[in-house]
Amino acid sequence: MKEVKCECGHVNPHGTVLCESCGIPLIEEKTREKLLDMRYEGSARRSQTYNKTIIDKIWNFFSSVKVGVWLIVITLIASALGTIFPQEMYIPPVMPAVEYYEDQYGWLGKMYYELGFHNLYSSWWYLVLIASIGISLVICSLDRVVPLYRALKKQRVTRHESFLKRQRLFGITQVENKDIPFDGVIENLKKKRYSIREENGNILAEKGRFSRWGPYVNHVGLIIFLIGGMLRFVPGMYIDDVLWIREGETKVIPETNGQYYLENKEFTLEVYDKDHEVFDEALSNSGMVAKNYQSDVVLYKRADNSVAGEEAKLDQVKEFSIRVNEPLKFEGYALYQVEYKLDELSTMSFHLTNKETNEQFGKISVDLNEPETKYDLGNGYSVEVMSYFPDFEFNSEGQPATKSRIPNNPAFVFNMITPDKPDGEISFVAIQQTIEPFEDNEYKMAFAGIETKDVSGLTVRKDLTLWIFAVGGFLFMVGVAQGAYWNHRRIWIQRRDQEIWIAGHTNKNWHGIKREIKEILEGSGINEPDDLIKETEDK
Repeated sequence: MKEVKCECGHVNPHGTVLCESCGIPLIEEKTREKLLDMRYEGSARRSQTYNKTIIDKIWNFFSSVKVGVWLIVITLIASALGTIFPQEMYIPPVMPAVEYYEDQYGWLGKMYYELGFHNLYSSWWYLVLIASIGISLVICSLDRVVPLYRALKKQRVTRHESFLKRQRLFGITQVENKDIPFDGVIENLKKKRYSIREENGNILAEKGRFSRWGPYVNHVGLIIFLIGGMLRFVPGMYIDDVLWIREGETKVIPETNGQYYLENKEFTLEVYDKDHEVFDEALSNSGMVAKNYQSDVVLYKRADNSVAGEEAKLDQVKEFSIRVNEPLKFEGYALYQVEYKLDELSTMSFHLTNKETNEQFGKISVDLNEPETKYDLGNGYSVEVMSYFPDFEFNSEGQPATKSRIPNNPAFVFNMITPDKPDGEISFVAIQQTIEPFEDNEYKMAFAGIETKDVSGLTVRKDLTLWIFAVGGFLFMVGVAQGAYWNHRRIWIQRRDQEIWIAGHTNKNWHGIKREIKEILEGSGINEPDDLIKETEDK
């Protein structure tokens, strides 16, 4: 593309509408009398100049404000849909996600899962939408701010007469002596904090140019904000995981690379009395309102001399009571108390018993979270756990299965080995149910007791992106203030023969600049410029 040389001698990029230097229109217009479009100073924008290569077409697509708005609208709609039901990371791990959504929310939940909204914010297409908004912001900004900056930097004091005549504020004052001084006008301009440039007796007064960069500072803030959002999907930058830990249990804390462990020493639940006036209605409806629930824990760190493959050696870091809104914080991590489960089945005990004589030959205690495969009772008596179903149910084929790994409804297939039955007898034992599949057994597993434990539900959170969001939000607000509370105002005063021409322009608040010009010209003998738009409306 060839550059365009103006009659003033300035060479403009191809596509420039108004000469960057003198302001003369470079492109013939159907209506020469209409006001100039000063939005981007008539500068050459790439998106309106080049449209041949694939790069040009991509640039032009993303430089469109309409495209950017539609990308934001689509992203907002998708984000709203993602909040209809809980995301998969927040549902209890009692069953597969596809079953959970259908079980809890019916066909709508199943469709929600099938369409991928259960993991919306980490899905590839949602990330593409976020990235597209960022690309649109970058290209929109570069497409406008670079030529605008160049045009404002290269503008001359003396502007072409067609440029002045087609400003919204324009006026001509007839004078006998064209060399009258502008000292009083310049003094008034300085009082109004205008920056003044003079050339051949002409004046360009300008202030508030920095306000023109407000929208682009907004864009920078939004881009940084989006970068922070996308960095949350980078491993280690953002962690939001769930840790269910039983009383007396020690577990490795998720997402800490096996370096930190947590022991739950005790869970405590305090509730309001039934005669509490404030929660009277809630107490009558639910029967219980939690006053406080907390987990008394011990934080450990893996010792440096721990050997891989062996049981980790742990060094105690601190003891802490985790309450709601009082998290345990360490090394950028925070553990929040968010949920609990009371009286989860922990251990079930059975006696190996002769059915006819009720003679007992030993007792086994089965850890429902980590059951052993065989229990030796001595004297030739033992019990093998052939199958274990923590959350027992019969599947669609009528076979025993488990809905989850949580021991909500435990069931076992035992093989009872005795001296007189060396091959053993098979017995299926569930809560309030015993089945002997092959024949009437001589022995049975008689229920002997149960132990329960409270379970704490903790959220493990780490966020290294908060400062990025803070920077982005701060810059966005700076841009808002920059564009909202300041205006870019320019006043041109030029001598032409026996006339003094004055023109004014602002990017907004025309009433303000007209009031300022009136005060500036007071006592100078120069007439106030006319508002050409107002005159057109009056006619």
